[in-house]
Amino acid sequence: MNKDLTLVILAAGMGSRFGGLKQIAPLGPNGEFIIDYSVYDAIKAGFNKIVFLIKEENYKLFKETIGSRVEPHIAVEYCFQKNDNLPIGYEVPKNRLKPLGTAHAILCCKDKVHEPFMMINADDFYGRDAYVKAAEFLRNTKDTIPYQYGMVGYLVKNTITENGSVKRGVCKVENEYLKEIIESSIERVDNGKIIATPLNGNAAFEVDENDTVSMNMLLFTPSIFNYIENNFKDFLDSNKDNMEKCEYLIPDVLFKAIKENYATAKVLKTKATWYGVTYKEDADSVKKALASMVSDNTYPNNLWEN
Repeated sequence: MNKDLTLVILAAGMGSRFGGLKQIAPLGPNGEFIIDYSVYDAIKAGFNKIVFLIKEENYKLFKETIGSRVEPHIAVEYCFQKNDNLPIGYEVPKNRLKPLGTAHAILCCKDKVHEPFMMINADDFYGRDAYVKAAEFLRNTKDTIPYQYGMVGYLVKNTITENGSVKRGVCKVENEYLKEIIESSIERVDNGKIIATPLNGNAAFEVDENDTVSMNMLLFTPSIFNYIENNFKDFLDSNKDNMEKCEYLIPDVLFKAIKENYATAKVLKTKATWYGVTYKEDADSVKKALASMVSDNTYPNNLWEN
């Protein structure tokens, strides 16, 4: 069954740990960015629109680089994440530069997304298998309560870097459905164990390398926009004393929607390997991995040549 599918790429982050605007770091054999491979895989899987969520001041740069390469191959829209995009009567400190979080980012795309969609991070390489499974799920979603959302779940061992900790959502899964996400900092320690430290301050715990984690590869219908919007004021009110640092996060919103029976979230498991540039030291390993995938014909040498 043919159905319009949109990929929303969150690219408004500042890339502080990488040391620059990592979304446009050339990593492919002909200067391709990770975003290029994300768009390419999405097209192959059947997505027919891309929405880039960026900072407005980066629009020209994105348009001239990423946009110029992908626009001949798929419909493209741009949305801007602005800290003044808030309910009437609310504001954040003017000196806050960091975006307000991933749920706020998704909300900023409301006017450009009217079909089932998947959100991803701009600086993560997810692998073709993940896009194929996501597209198949979205083609069969029904927009009735409880709404059918989804998440592509990765094996912990396929999502860590040797160069430091990474943020992942450790998942509790029952009968293929998501029951809990614990947003954590994950790192393999000297004895080989993998330790997750919850971002909410709870005690650290060990995870098995075959446990499931979220990489923010989440699948929704447009019904999520009203839910995010309806809960935004409560979030802002509860963080009125923390407006310089608080973040409205989509995993938290999704978990709340599940608890309130507003939605379900099916976990689509993939054995794909994540690659990313969380740290500068990651860049070389990503380049080698992409070169290897070109060599085995997973990707063409010049991604957009044809």
